[in-house]
Amino acid sequence: MASQEMAAMLDELMGRNRNAMPHEKLKELTWEDDDCCKYFIVDFCPHDIFVNTKSDLGPCSNVHDEELKKKYHSAESSGRKTSAEDDFIRFCQKMVNDLGHKIRRSKERLKLTQLEQAAAAGISQQDQANVEEQIAVLTEKINVLVDRAEKSGCEGDVEEAQGVLKLCDQLRVEREDLKKQIGMRPSADPLGQSSKPMEVCEICGSFLIIDDAQSRIDDHLKGKQHMGYSKLKAGLETILETRRQRREDKEKERESKDKVGGEEGEVEDGDTRSSKERTSKDRDSKPRTSRDKRSRSKSRDRRRRSRSRDRGHRDERRGERGHRDDRRDHRGGRDDRRDDRHRRY
Repeated sequence: MASQEMAAMLDELMGRNRNAMPHEKLKELTWEDDDCCKYFIVDFCPHDIFVNTKSDLGPCSNVHDEELKKKYHSAESSGRKTSAEDDFIRFCQKMVNDLGHKIRRSKERLKLTQLEQAAAAGISQQDQANVEEQIAVLTEKINVLVDRAEKSGCEGDVEEAQGVLKLCDQLRVEREDLKKQIGMRPSADPLGQSSKPMEVCEICGSFLIIDDAQSRIDDHLKGKQHMGYSKLKAGLETILETRRQRREDKEKERESKDKVGGEEGEVEDGDTRSSKERTSKDRDSKPRTSRDKRSRSKSRDRRRRSRSRDRGHRDERRGERGHRDDRRDHRGGRDDRRDDRHRRY
């Protein structure tokens, strides 16, 4: 671990090719190479935001270079860019899901501890639920009174604002008494804060003391783990929103192209129909020329020739039928003579 950190520091100070020989030809690194950190060029590397925390991921083994990051963002959309974004989204979603499981387990653990303390103090679950409901009502009243005091102060009614703030202080004391009734007595508390009510941070999953000093709260909000998970969630939401907007733009562009194409097709169909109609009208309205007359005379001559051929064919068929009748009559006469000879003998 320490050697990797020292190597990273030397790379940052002396360059990645610090061990190369003077005559050795150096390979120029691009953002598409496997040695380039895809998380860093997309937005940030999660290994850098949790250093020296409970969620420390260790040093990143890939190259972090601002120039490669600029080239990546200036490059046109491609499959490699989409793949890098997918890797970043998958890694961040995995960390967010793991954090969600951790927060849920911490809340269950805290709830179990509170129940054990309430049982040790002789308070039933029903009584604890009633006390928690009273605490929620008091908290809502306190928030309303604080808003009222701020409004009165802005309007210049200082006395009313002071009276409302005193009432808020009384309600806070009453709320603290109810919280103490839930069973925050010293016991074998695994959280290490047995005498104070605790809650789980929804951002980073850490245990916090309720109504703790403002300085401690500020230290927690400025801590690496809290800020790291805040940055992680914000970066994931940003890239997902960018992708959603990109898809919507593509769909709108596709719909506009389809609409323009349909209108052009309708216009072309209308132009084609109108041109055909004009052509037919021009053909009907065009005066008859000598060429038309010649074509009609030729068509009449063809009809006459066809009729004469048909007449000739009919005459030939009649002649053939007459010749067959003559042969039949001649054959009949020979048969009659043959019969006469037979009768004579």
